[in-house]
Amino acid sequence: MDKKEIEQFVKQIDEADAILVGAASGMSAAAGHRHYYERDEVFIREYSEYEKKYGFHCTFDGFYYRYKSERQRWAFMAHNNQVIINSPAGQPYYDLHTLLKDKTFFVLTTNQDTMFNQILPEEKIAAIQGDDRFVQCGRPCCDELWDAVELTKKMDAMIDENLEIPEDLVPRCPHCGAVMEPWVRGYNFLEGTRYKKEHEKWQQFVVEHQNEKILFLELGVGRMTPMFIQEPFLNFTYNIPKAFYININPKDALLPKELKNKGMAIHENIAEVLKEAVKMKNNM
Repeated sequence: MDKKEIEQFVKQIDEADAILVGAASGMSAAAGHRHYYERDEVFIREYSEYEKKYGFHCTFDGFYYRYKSERQRWAFMAHNNQVIINSPAGQPYYDLHTLLKDKTFFVLTTNQDTMFNQILPEEKIAAIQGDDRFVQCGRPCCDELWDAVELTKKMDAMIDENLEIPEDLVPRCPHCGAVMEPWVRGYNFLEGTRYKKEHEKWQQFVVEHQNEKILFLELGVGRMTPMFIQEPFLNFTYNIPKAFYININPKDALLPKELKNKGMAIHENIAEVLKEAVKMKNNM
């Protein structure tokens, strides 16, 4: 790992008046949450019965499997929700907080796994792709969200030997009777009041600090959805005079030539970069 890159990274954090973090799936992957894509030890421990019954080898396979009933589908989703909600955030999240805790900062994330909520208050986070703590009408017929945590906890406890839940536990909208869905993009995602407020939070942060030295710190954005974090960050950095952009990603870090004097791309493991930055900062 290039020591000079870490020094520059820490320097930019220290000198910034405000920091907007943009974190995507690579951040949680760096923290060890890889069962979404891989047959890792978490998948083997928590989903082996589902693998045996349905033949999928990561939890993303489970999202798209064609179940025969809502009893089966919601059994998987309830169990998955409980695994996510009860998983620890992981050291990279704590290292990031150590680096930022004395700064003015805000976190924009496309992650739905609520890892940041274990460390930060709601007013510091904008979850613009949904949040695993909520469910919505699957139609949707209304602009309402309901608590998913207790709902899925009850369902998870009632999954039987056939990996099904009782019919009366299949969650349904109290207004129209449609089966509920997680409030996450990938289903019939409700872009209602809560969604708009999440966007307003991070956009207001940029407006408030656009005349200051603002750092746009991108962590783990892949090539599937660059439009939610990466493209706005690049545009803001280009147009805001005192802005600086840092992209940390072992595979997909990039820096356009137009920003060669206003940014840096670190092609390293996010967890290792944050760990080394904390060490360096502590030794200053």
